[in-house]
Amino acid sequence: MVVQCKCHGVSGSCELKTCWRAMPSLRRIGEQLKEKFDGATEVVLRRIGTRRHLVPRHAYFKPHTDTDLVYLQASPDFCDPDPKSGSLGTIGRQCNRTSRAMDGCELMCCGRDFTTHTRVVIERCQCRFHWCCYVKCQTCERQVEENICN
Repeated sequence: MVVQCKCHGVSGSCELKTCWRAMPSLRRIGEQLKEKFDGATEVVLRRIGTRRHLVPRHAYFKPHTDTDLVYLQASPDFCDPDPKSGSLGTIGRQCNRTSRAMDGCELMCCGRDFTTHTRVVIERCQCRFHWCCYVKCQTCERQVEENICN
């Protein structure tokens, strides 16, 4: 929760200030969750003395804090189809050849090759509104390059 305040008064003066606790924006919450997801640690349950503790599965990872995200089981491999988990895999998905992010062919195709197709798209262009009451457009063609994971 974050504290938000609003001033009340003549011409924006702050004679009276009202404050309340509110949820941060959904974008901010998503960014924080993504940060935690990227830094999540795989843990196992181990008995230490008489108590059971969550400890990192691999000794070379630092111990987690109370605010870290941890997981007990690794995620399934989404690269290949798996009807049991409902994953369709990435074969046949469209990717971005120049991107290094999640939509990039290198990541999305899981190291497999991808096929590049060029197709012609016909669309309306150079549209003009004529008074009253219609729009007149030309038809334009453009080539679109699509990259598909193999």
